[in-house]
Amino acid sequence: MTSSAVEAVYIYNQYNEPILEHVYRSRPANARTLIPLYLAHPTPRPSLINLPDIEPPTLLFSLIQSNLLFISPTSTEAEPLFIIEFLHRVVDVLEEFLGGPLYASKIEGAYDVVAQLLSEMCDAGNVCNTEPNALRDDVEVPGYLGKLLGAVGLPTTAPTHNPGGSLKQQLSLNSTSSGPAIPWRRANVRHTSNELYVDIVETLSVTLAPSGRPLAAFANGNILFTSKISGVPDLLLTLSSSGGKLGMEKAIELPVFHPCVRLARWKEKPGELSFVPPDGKFMLASYEVNLMPTDFDLKAWSKVNLQLPVSVEVTKSLGPNGSDFEVRLILSTAYSTSYGGASASRPAAMGNRGSGRSTPNIFSASSGSSSAPSLHNVVATIPIPPAVRNVTDLRASRGEAFYSAVENLVEWRLPSKESAVAGNVTLRCTVVGDVDRDTEDGPNGFALQPVSGDYDESEDAYQAPSSKPEKPVASRREDRESRDQRRVEQYLPLMPSSATVSFSVKGWLASGIKVDGLIVDARKSRGLGDGVKPYKGVKYMTMSSRGVETRC
Repeated sequence: MTSSAVEAVYIYNQYNEPILEHVYRSRPANARTLIPLYLAHPTPRPSLINLPDIEPPTLLFSLIQSNLLFISPTSTEAEPLFIIEFLHRVVDVLEEFLGGPLYASKIEGAYDVVAQLLSEMCDAGNVCNTEPNALRDDVEVPGYLGKLLGAVGLPTTAPTHNPGGSLKQQLSLNSTSSGPAIPWRRANVRHTSNELYVDIVETLSVTLAPSGRPLAAFANGNILFTSKISGVPDLLLTLSSSGGKLGMEKAIELPVFHPCVRLARWKEKPGELSFVPPDGKFMLASYEVNLMPTDFDLKAWSKVNLQLPVSVEVTKSLGPNGSDFEVRLILSTAYSTSYGGASASRPAAMGNRGSGRSTPNIFSASSGSSSAPSLHNVVATIPIPPAVRNVTDLRASRGEAFYSAVENLVEWRLPSKESAVAGNVTLRCTVVGDVDRDTEDGPNGFALQPVSGDYDESEDAYQAPSSKPEKPVASRREDRESRDQRRVEQYLPLMPSSATVSFSVKGWLASGIKVDGLIVDARKSRGLGDGVKPYKGVKYMTMSSRGVETRC
């Protein structure tokens, strides 16, 4: 029977030196003993390593974040996902209290806070409290961190008892210190301005065949929520997509929700998220959308038109010697969304669909809203084969391009102003390889016949080329064509085999999902106050970090 007890947490800096050891139970091997055994495994190292040769035999769970190594050893059989998830929660909590990204200096400078957090998160190996909002009521944050948290309206110290106070005051204080009734939300939350923000960010990953037909297309989305509202609000966020209820079930695949989401409501009505939010920023949900047809139907696949904001094409073996290649970017401003072979409309502003009690969301007319999506950060990356010695004569119709011999790639960047103009932009390059060295004196260093253009290994032929009879004109033409064809074939292995493009679009989602409404249920909410209408805002963004790849 597996155990889910955490024995210890060790943290190492970027030099693999231990900066923190926190033991919960048992007597695990110390941090300095485990690190050489961990480093003895070749990279990439797995998250779970078995060390049977030490005493006691140990399972090593690890996580790397911001060049810091987190290790949790256990000498008993444990549930792997449980321990790894606990390490992820430790990282999230430390980033929440110390600020991200994490550095060794931050942990060493606030060791007392880190020790309190680790003690509250796990007691004698049993995980008990991993919610940042609940930890803020129990962990004392002194000094500069306390001033920083106090400036944003967060509690800086744990509640203390006042022996001189009345019995009523002590009972009131005890009820406050017992923690919130909802584990992910702090008690007695107060904000001067009540605001709710929804940010949906999708990461696009598309693979295109040389013909331009999509082979695979996915969008991985995150719904980020920011709650700055007093009391205990009860919210209802409504999402929609083309096709209604069935369309939503088909659109969002593999959803993952924050514990505050009521799963029964989602199962009953897909697209409706009912929840009591934590205070501040948090990840409400994440999902995956397959933009291709779900059924393997050749006719349906052949009709898929993703209409991407940016697509890339590569043409190889250009020029008289076949040493040039051309990269073309197709920039579009009239793109829409499609998934499963069905077209979806562009997301609309939440204010266009007013919800009873809510203040409508107002988008400015500037570029980057759902009514006027804007394209930014267009970067094309072309991997170059290692046999290429250099890439010269980079000619771009827009933007700037350069060749990196260290990384063996050509990178082409378009400024935001130039990427906002729809149309086709091209980049033409010339590759230089060992084949160029051969064509100067012949493929084997033999003499070049100036008349016929042939190579001859005979010394007499090199010294007296005129002694050989001239070939007919037709024969010389065939020789030149054959030689040009050989040069093209020699340059073919030096041509790129793929190209990727990165970009970001503000105000547009590849999946076609949009926010229809965000309602505060006044009957279920507590402590909000009568007549309070929080401000609401929603933003969409799609990003592709080398996510759109064209094979050639």
